[in-house]
Amino acid sequence: MWPGVVMLPTMAVGASDGRYLRLAGIPTYGVQGFFVDRDDVRAHGRDERMPVQSFYEGQTFLYELVKALSIGSD
Repeated sequence: MWPGVVMLPTMAVGASDGRYLRLAGIPTYGVQGFFVDRDDVRAHGRDERMPVQSFYEGQTFLYELVKALSIGSD
């Protein structure tokens, strides 16, 4: 969806529902397709926000990712 954008792994602080899967021995990874201004991070604050375009593009990205993973490769 975003030609030329470099992907790199990061570690996010905080918890996720993946905690319960990992406790059951299931490796769990997260991915998001949202772009935010790295100088304006307001995660979980009273004024948490992201650009509207980023929200809709992220939803499309996640939909296409799940669809591609569920089809598998032949």
